[in-house]
Amino acid sequence: MGIFKVTPLRKRQFVGGLVGILIGVGIIVFFSLKSSEEYISLGPMNNGHEDLSCVACHADANGNLVQQIQSNISHAAGMREKNVDFGSQDVTVKNCLECHDRPNDRHPTYRFSEPRFKKAIKNIDATTCITCHSEHNGERVSVEAINYCMNCHQDLEVEDDPVDVPHSELIAKEQWFTCIQCHDFHGNHRYDVPTKLNDTIPLKTIQIYLDGGKDPYGTDKKYLGLSEPEWIKTLQNK
Repeated sequence: MGIFKVTPLRKRQFVGGLVGILIGVGIIVFFSLKSSEEYISLGPMNNGHEDLSCVACHADANGNLVQQIQSNISHAAGMREKNVDFGSQDVTVKNCLECHDRPNDRHPTYRFSEPRFKKAIKNIDATTCITCHSEHNGERVSVEAINYCMNCHQDLEVEDDPVDVPHSELIAKEQWFTCIQCHDFHGNHRYDVPTKLNDTIPLKTIQIYLDGGKDPYGTDKKYLGLSEPEWIKTLQNK
């Protein structure tokens, strides 16, 4: 009986395959470490989210990797009605509300599901947080212009208007940027709203705030979002 002889080509294939497997395992282990999250992230976390880990928003998708691939191939071939999340689940308004839901929100996302806002959400979809708070940009608000109040308040009428320049005049002149100079969108700050237009927060200061700078409305808030440890505790108590 002859001795089985391994050819040089077979040796190279074996070594190459082994090296490939080790590199693949090493990459998977590296990217699974919390210290590697900055290399995976699409950009800097938004203001206030610096201490969050990826899993706080990006939950693992259902099934294992092979099942996810098979399901999406079936969907592409028309054998399955819907595709499935790959790797991690899509981030939705539900993720945001797990830490930021509160009863005194002046503009809660669910409110914009009412039929009367059907036209407005075609211009700005306020039914989801990520329309204005797009993550991984290192800022607070990512909308291009702060005139979004115009989408719902064209017909606003204020009885006994306390402002020296009436709301009706500001609306007629389409000075929508003045809204956010007086009012914070979600109504979460405790502060005295100015009654004179000259006393309002400068537009440049507002823009710096939206970009992640100092809060011009003050630090006295009605509600603070949950930290990641607090959020984890809520999950454990369910």
